Amino acid sequence: MMNSKILIVYEYQILFEILNEINEKLNFTVIKLTSKEYVNFKFEQKNNYLVLSSRKLKNINNCLTLSSIPLKIEKLIEFININFLKNKFSDQSNVKIGKYSLDLNSRRITLKNKNLNLTEREINLIVFIHEKKNVSVKDLQKKVWEYSADLETHTVETHIYRLRKKMKETFGDENFISNDTNGYLLN
Repeated sequence: MMNSKILIVYEYQILFEILNEINEKLNFTVIKLTSKEYVNFKFEQKNNYLVLSSRKLKNINNCLTLSSIPLKIEKLIEFININFLKNKFSDQSNVKIGKYSLDLNSRRITLKNKNLNLTEREINLIVFIHEKKNVSVKDLQKKVWEYSADLETHTVETHIYRLRKKMKETFGDENFISNDTNGYLLN
């Protein structure tokens, strides 16, 4: 099974071999890169990665430098996992939703100097619609509210109505969430 977190070991063969040997106990995938492979590697396509190297690498934001050796393997794995968590927290601090910036950590949507605090359900609703592009009421009931798709309720419509109203009052945006015959989408 492929993990969503990727640790890239750069020019550090012995460390790669050690981590690769215990990879079934790790909660991240380990790959190695040589300097030649490094040039052609598409970092922007990997959204949850860390680069581990014995030296600082330029132009890579998520680079960890391992300079103090020897190091217990447990401490190394803890260090790696902490940095994956820091990246995840940082990534959630600024999600681009059209012209808006959505901070999942503080549950706030921002446009220029205006902010709107959102509920956790509103955040989940926006993120789900953003990821799926066009979503039916039944999908929202099932995935966001975890209701049975057969349940007759107007919960989704009510939440979307209230969210539209909040967006209009704060940002003057009447078209943030629209709907067509297939369902809801973000503009």
